[in-house]
Formats: sequence, C-alpha cells, structure tokens
Amino acid sequence: MTCCAPGAESFAVQDASGIETDEEALLALSRKLGDGTRQLEFAVPDAHCASCIRSIETALDAMPQVESARVNLSRRRVRVAFDPARGSVAEIAPAIVASGYHTHVVDPDAETDGDPVLRELVKALAVAGFAAGNIMLFSVSVWSGAEGATRDLFHWISALIAVPAIAYAGRPFFRSAWRALRVGRTNMDVPISIGVVLAALLSLFETLRSGEHAYFDASTTLLFFLLIGRTLDHLMRERARSAVTNLARLAPRGAVQVLADGRREYVALNDIAPGMELELKAGERVPVDATVLSGASELDYAIVTGETRPLQVGPGSTVMAGANNLSGTLTIRCDKPSNESFLARMAAMMEAAEGAKSSYRRIADRAAAVYAPAVHTLAILTFLGWGILSGDWHAAILNAVAVLIITCPCALALAVPIVHVVAAGRLFEGGVLMKDGVALERAAQVDGVAFDKTGTLTYGTPRLVRSRTDSDEAMRAAAALAARSTHPLSRALAAALPATPGFAGETTELPGFGIEGRIGTTVWRLGNARWDGIDAEHEGEGSQVWISRDGQPMGFFEFADEPRADAAAAIAALGAAGLPVSILSGDRRETVAALAARLGVADFEAALLPEDKVAAIHRRGRVMMVGDGINDAPALRAAHVSMAPSSAADIGRSAADFVFTGEKLAAVPFVLGTARRAAAIVRQNLALAIGYNFIAVPLAISGHVTPLIAAVAMSGSSIVVVVNALRLRLGDARPVAARPPALQPSGVSP
Repeated sequence: MTCCAPGAESFAVQDASGIETDEEALLALSRKLGDGTRQLEFAVPDAHCASCIRSIETALDAMPQVESARVNLSRRRVRVAFDPARGSVAEIAPAIVASGYHTHVVDPDAETDGDPVLRELVKALAVAGFAAGNIMLFSVSVWSGAEGATRDLFHWISALIAVPAIAYAGRPFFRSAWRALRVGRTNMDVPISIGVVLAALLSLFETLRSGEHAYFDASTTLLFFLLIGRTLDHLMRERARSAVTNLARLAPRGAVQVLADGRREYVALNDIAPGMELELKAGERVPVDATVLSGASELDYAIVTGETRPLQVGPGSTVMAGANNLSGTLTIRCDKPSNESFLARMAAMMEAAEGAKSSYRRIADRAAAVYAPAVHTLAILTFLGWGILSGDWHAAILNAVAVLIITCPCALALAVPIVHVVAAGRLFEGGVLMKDGVALERAAQVDGVAFDKTGTLTYGTPRLVRSRTDSDEAMRAAAALAARSTHPLSRALAAALPATPGFAGETTELPGFGIEGRIGTTVWRLGNARWDGIDAEHEGEGSQVWISRDGQPMGFFEFADEPRADAAAAIAALGAAGLPVSILSGDRRETVAALAARLGVADFEAALLPEDKVAAIHRRGRVMMVGDGINDAPALRAAHVSMAPSSAADIGRSAADFVFTGEKLAAVPFVLGTARRAAAIVRQNLALAIGYNFIAVPLAISGHVTPLIAAVAMSGSSIVVVVNALRLRLGDARPVAARPPALQPSGVSP
C-alpha cells in the first residue's frame, strides 16, 4: 500500500512498456563504483512520504543484482548500486513500476548537483574567515603589548591555524597559478599566489626566529577578502548567464516514443532522431522541433515569440522545442535532432556572446597578457628599491607583496566580457538572440537601418487579390510551380489556386528571381517581371508574380500583405534617434512606394535583385540590415550588422547577427539602444580598471598600502566593474537613445 492516488499502481504497470529496457544503454548511463559495481539514478516523481520510500527500497533490495537502494525524498530520486554479473539492470525500472511508481533513468551528465565551483569557493571562504577571525584575536594581544614567550606562543598558535587554512582556502588561486606556470605562462592568479605565499613564509621565518612581527593575520585576511571578491564575481557571472541556464532547463530529458505496434518507450533527448513519432501530454514541453501528426492543443510560445497568448495547434502545425503543451495530447514527428532545435540554436548564440572577441575585448586580453610579467618586474624593483635604499628588508617584502596583489588585472579582464554576457541576457529577456559580442559592438556603431519589405516590415502572409492569365494551361502551370516553391508569394498562390497533379518536369528555384520548370524544350517561369523579361507597366499597388512560357508573358497574380502592427512606431523611434531608415525590396516600385508612404519612409529602393541589395547596403555605409528571406542573406552578410525574425529562412537566420523571436519590430530599436548602452558601459569599465591601477600602483610602491588593503582594493575594483555591467539589466526595454548632436549621422538621399 502506498500514499499514491488510487489506481496509480495499475496505471504504472500498464505504462511499464514506456520504461527504458535496453541493457547496453542503461550500462552506458551507469557510473562505475569499483569491484564490478555500478550505480544508476532513477527519478520517482510520485514518491511523497516514508511509505513510498519503504515500498521502493523493499522492492529493490529483494533483487539479487541490487546491492543498495536509497531514496532521496527531497529530490525524488532513487540511487541504485548494482552488480550486472548477478542479474539484468533492465529489471530494475520495471521493479520500481511494479511497486506502484512511475520512473525513468536520470542521465548523470545532464543532472548537476548544484554549482561545484560555488560550493568550493564558499567552503574556502568559510575556512579563511574562521582562520582570519581567530588569528586576529591573537594579533590584538600582540599589538596590546605581549612580549617574549607569550608573544611567541601566540605566533605559533597563529601559525598552526594559518598554514592549513592558507593551504585549503588558497587552492582556487594556487591551482590556477600552477596550471599557468606549468605551461610556461602567467595569469592573474600567479601574483596573488606569490603574494599570499610570501606573506606566510615571512611570518613563519619571523616566528622561528622569535621576531616581533608576524603577518599570519594579513595572509589569512588577505585570502578572505580575495575569496569574497572571487565568490561575488562568480555569483554575478552566473546571474548574468542565467538566461543560458534557464534555456537548458527548458529542454526535457526525453520523450515517449510511439512505436509502430502502438507501444510506448521512453527515449532520451539526445537519442530522438528525425522521423520518430513522439507522444506529448499536457504539461510537457516540446523536446525537439517537430510537426503535429494528430491531436489538438494550445501551446505556450512565450519562450519562442515573447507573446503570452496561447497558440492553437493541430495536424500539420509546426512546433518548436521549448514550447509548453497546455491542454490536449499531441502526437508529433521529430523534424530536427535536439542539437539543431530552436532551443539549442538559442543556447548556442547565447554562449557565443560570452566567448566572442570584440575589439575592446581583444585590447583587454592583450593588456592582461602583458600585465603579469610587468607586475612581477615592478614587484621585484619595489623589493630591491626599498631594501637597498632603506635597508628594511621586511618592509621591502611587504611592499612587494602589496604591489603583487593590488595590480592584479581582474577588473581589466572582466571589463568587456561581463558586459557582453549581461547584454546577451538582457536581449534574450526582450526576445532577441545575439550571435556574439562583436555584433553587439558593431550595432552600437550603425548610422542607419535598412529594412526588407515582405516578411520583415510586413507579416509575410500575402493573400491573392487579383489575377489574370491567358489560358487554363498557364493557370495550371503556375499552380504546379508554386507548389514546388518555398517563397511566401508562391505558398499563397498554391493555397489560392485549385490543386494540380504536380509539375511534370524538372524545376529550379533561384532566390530573388523565382522558380523555373522545364518540360521537354518548353520553359515555364514563375517569378518577378524583370526576370521574366516583362517591361509592361501595370496598375495596382500589390506585389505581382508573373507566369511566362518560353519568354512570353502568360499572366500575372497580385498579392496584398499588411505591415506589422508596430512597424510605423519602430521606424519613428529610429528616426527620433537620428538613424535614417531605408526600405530595400525586390518588389515592384508601386508596391514599395505605397508601403513607404504608409510608414513614413522617404528613402526606398524597389525591384532589387540580391546583388542590387548588397550594392545598396554598401552605398549606405554602416547600416543595420533587417531581412528574412533567402534573397536577403547576401545583404545580411554585407551589412555592418544584421537582424532577422525567427520566422526567417534558415539561411537568413544563419547570416544574421541578431534574431528576434516575436512579431514586433520594436526589437530593432531595443537592440540598438542596448548596444549603445553596452558600449558606454564597456568604456566606463575600461576607464575604471585603468584608472584604478594608475592610483593604486604608486600608493603600493610608496609603501602606503598594506597587503590587506591591497586585497580589499583589488577585490573592490572587480566588484565595481561587474556591478557597473549589471546596470544594463535595470529599467524597461527602452528604444534606442538619441546620439549626442555632434555624432548624429547625416541623412541618406533616395
């Protein structure tokens, strides 16, 4: 008997076919414990009480291959140690199911037990704080006048506390320094480690010779403050990278596959392959990009589009990884593996934002690379200078240690990447994905914005409003060719015309032109008038597609497409910021002119082929290109920086530096505003880091800074840089701010 709801046992038994029973797969997931013993962890989401623990552990302990089974009720996990030589591991999960509980294997590589780096830093911080506090008590007694044997006793007690504490708490710095030195280079932890070790060795030397001064309190307190800075830096970095972490959490660990015989089998996320049919129940997230085969439901697409309104889906609908199924059960077919899904692409772009090398970051990296040798040289000169000129070698060592610590280039190394990470998270919250930090830097430099028309300024869902053809043959050829094309106008035409058996010959689609089909010696073309060799002028403002046979026009089809709801507002915001807006379209001049007038854009060019758009981009200088089609890809690449909606063709998304996931063009001024704020904060951070060293280094050399004060100052400079970067997260998603008058670009003539 269990505390589970009535009927849970029978349901679990019926669902047993959905449990992973592949012996090799389970062994591959297990961890080796030694002596042939392995360990697996199973999720038991139905476990709620002590009775559940007893039921599961009793069922597993009775199995000959199980050596131990322990249920963690808080995490709802059962950890099983087993010997595969005594029985099949595939029998373990069915035993849990038979005891009345749903279960699945937990991938040890996917599950993480907290943050190990943070855990180590916190432990080291606690040890350093404990040691520093206690040693400080003995130091107070020495400072109060303790002499002779009493002073020596306090120094020895301090040494007994300090030496193991420094050895333990200093590991994060010592390991990093050793790794660098082992390969013949230095990093920012080398001077820190040298400073801490020198202070400790000097203190031991003074203790052994019954000297008046020992610096164990300075060494441990130094580590304490350094660890405070390192821990806060780690916490703030993780806070800045929370968008990537949250993305990873949105991906389910797997899904239930529907087999050909109707059985259900649980499949790990990485094992889901294109073509697999999966069952998606209410409350579950879509694991991979897929197509709905059966069922109807509402999906929460907030992560995909930024819109909170649920989206109705049914057979034939395309669903993206990360969307949450709100109501009915769906059967979906996997279209892309998990590493190519929408979530994976977003996470990859977010990760790239942290690792990209912008020009500012390259400058900071080069400065940090030459910093350590310069610091070591400066410390040696300080030591020799103080020792030779004053004869006080103790003061010389202390001042050299202070120089080593206070000049650590932590703030300089953090100045740029932390801003890019915070900006990437800020943009993600606003529904924009950033490819890398270089794109962010270029976005802050743009002097104008150029928009494509169809699918960018408009929704890209045209409807047929007028047509004229010379014959039924031309109508059928147009319908057959349109069915072979992926262009929005072709899809709209195929949906509006009666279905045809299909084009009998070979077809070739040329981005920016149209689609061509050959039947014997007859050549049919469906595309723009210029490609079809048609010079005739036609009335109407809609987009037109022509059908021709052997170069002779056979008719045309005219479409209307509504502009996005906030297109005019976004263009007005850009204009208010001093950024001229252009429209570059392959559509007819009449159509483009009508839309430009409606949106208040004076600069537009029409009837452009892909190479014409590239030339138009080059004429306009440093512009952001916003487009969505395959024919826009060359212009997106040629632009100073580029942006595309998530609904764009794959090649368009790949070419763009930014991808916005919603339907609103307000993302464009939002990106430019964030980029300009980020650029300003980067400059501030670099100024803070360089200014700090200009002030701190002379003070340390002159003997006005103790190692303890140096540690506080160095940690403080790093924290100031990180906190300054976090200012990007403050405030609302505002549009781009106007540049100062001296920097406003001049307009671009049509």
